[in-house]
This record gives sequence, structure tokens and C-alpha cells, in this order.
Amino acid sequence: MKVKLQHVAHARSGDKGDTSNIAVFAYQPEFYPLLKEQLTADRLKAFYAGAIKGVVTRYEADNIDALNFVCQGALGGGVSRSLCLDNYGKALSAAILGFEIEVPEHLKTKLQGQHLLA
Repeated sequence: MKVKLQHVAHARSGDKGDTSNIAVFAYQPEFYPLLKEQLTADRLKAFYAGAIKGVVTRYEADNIDALNFVCQGALGGGVSRSLCLDNYGKALSAAILGFEIEVPEHLKTKLQGQHLLA
């Protein structure tokens, strides 16, 4: 079944200059292999449809079931250089929660916000 990432993980972010850092943390250890397989650097960059202009590097933090993405050229030059206020780190991490991920049926009971799936 396909679900939005928000049911499988939460995200945090930060920004510095023109670089955004987006960390995605699995809610359950069983979800982490799904994240590693499906949420690649290329897919993350494609999800933002051109908002990220530079290289996206993914780091795996297996000990905490998390992926960390460093996105170059993601902030329109940075807070002090852009008039667009909704593309900074916090907005990017909130947006990734809409990424769709395939979850096996046997993990359905572990999803967060199950009432939203109906």
C-alpha cells in the first residue's frame, strides 16, 4: 500500500546559506529499510521539482534509523538573498512528508495517523 511519508517517519531540517539539511527519522525500526530503499537522493531531489538546484547527498544513520540529506542550491541563495520566504529548511522538511512510500500490508498497524488513511 502507498502512504505518505508522514505515516512512516518525521523530518527535521536546518539551513545555512544556500544549503538545506533534511533529516528523516523512521517512527519504527521496521520502516527504516523501506526508507533506505525508496527515499534516495535522486528521488528526494525530483520530489522538489527543480527547487533544489545543486547536488543532494544522502547520509545513512543506521544506529538511529535516520537518513540525512544535504541539499546544495536549495534556498534561492539563502535567507538574506531571496525574497521567497517559503523555501527555507523548515518548509522543505515539511514538504517531504508528502512523499509517497510503499509499505507492506503487514506493517499497516504500525503506521502513524492510521485514521487519516481511510
